[in-house]
Amino acid sequence: MSIERANRIEQEAADWLARRDSASWSDNEQQAFDNWLQASSLNRAEYLRMEHVWEESLRLKALGAGLTSNRPPPAGRWIFSALMSPRTQFPSRPQMLSSIRFRVAAAATILLIAAGAYISAVGIYERGRYSTPVGKVTRIAIADGSHIILNTDSLIRVSLTAKARAVELRRGEAFFEVAKDPLRPFVVTAGSQRVIAVGTEFSVRREGSDAEIVVTEGKVRVEAGGPGSPIPPESLPAGSVAHAGQSGMLVKTEAVAMAEERLSWRNGVLIFHEATLADAAMKFNRFTSHKIVIRDPKVAEMRISGTFKATNSEAFVRLLEHGYPVHAEVTGGETVLESH
Repeated sequence: MSIERANRIEQEAADWLARRDSASWSDNEQQAFDNWLQASSLNRAEYLRMEHVWEESLRLKALGAGLTSNRPPPAGRWIFSALMSPRTQFPSRPQMLSSIRFRVAAAATILLIAAGAYISAVGIYERGRYSTPVGKVTRIAIADGSHIILNTDSLIRVSLTAKARAVELRRGEAFFEVAKDPLRPFVVTAGSQRVIAVGTEFSVRREGSDAEIVVTEGKVRVEAGGPGSPIPPESLPAGSVAHAGQSGMLVKTEAVAMAEERLSWRNGVLIFHEATLADAAMKFNRFTSHKIVIRDPKVAEMRISGTFKATNSEAFVRLLEHGYPVHAEVTGGETVLESH
C-alpha cells in the first residue's frame, strides 16, 4: 500500500472519529460511516487502531489528572490534580471536537510503541458487528480475505486474531466464502452448534439453539451440541445439508447444484421444487414484515414449484389465487391463506 493511500485512510479514520463524537450525528451519517467501513478491511483496521489509541489517550489523561479509577471521566470534566490551578480553563465541547484530529495524531505518536506491542500480544486485527434489516441481503469482506453474505434480518459478530477466526451467528443466516489458512480454522458458532472450516464455502442458518448447514464447496466439521458434547463431530463434504441440534445431527447428501439452489436467496430469489406452501410461506416471511399466515392444513400441505423474487410475496400470493384452490384475505399486517 502506498504512503499516500495510507495517509488518506488515516485522515479519513480521524475525520470519522471526530464526527461520531458530535451531538449532531445523524442516521445518514451512520449509513455513510457503515458504507466506508465495509468498503475495505483497511478502513476498518485503521479506524479500530485510531479508536483504540484515542481511548487509551483519554485513559492516560484521566490518570494524569488524578483519577484513581481505570475508567475515564466524562469528556470535559477532568478532576483537578495538585499540579492544576482551580482557575484552569478547560476546553468546551466544540473546541474539543475541532482539535480532536491533532490530539489523535499526538496520542498516536506517543502510544505507537505501546499500541503496537498491545496489538502484537493480543493479536486482534478485526472485531466487528454486522447486520441486515428485513428484506435486505449484503456482502461483507473481512480482513483475512474471506467474504460473508448476510441474509435478510441477520446479525453476526466477527473476531479475527493471530490464532483464530471466529464468527458468532446471533440471528438469521449467512453464507461464508472462507480464505484458506491452515493455521487458523474458521469457526462459526450458532447457538450451541459449531461449524469449523479451513478453506471452503458453506451456509449456516440459526434456528434457536439449532442450526442448518449447507456445504457447497470443500468440507466442514460440525460439532453438534458444541465442545464437550457426547455427540461425535461429523465431517460434511460438498452437497451436504445438515440439521444440528442438542439431540444429534441429521445429514442428507444431494447434488451440489441442488445445494446451491437452497441458497438462491444470495441472488434475491427463492427457488422451490415441490415445496409445501407452509415451507414456501415461511421463506417469504423472512423477507417482509407483512406475513403470510396459513391456518388451513389443506393449504399448508399443497405443493408448489418455481422461481420467485424473494421480496415480492404479493406476486406469489396472486399466483396462488389464480392457480390453486386458495383464497387470500389481507387483515392488518398479514395475509391469511384459506382453501375455497
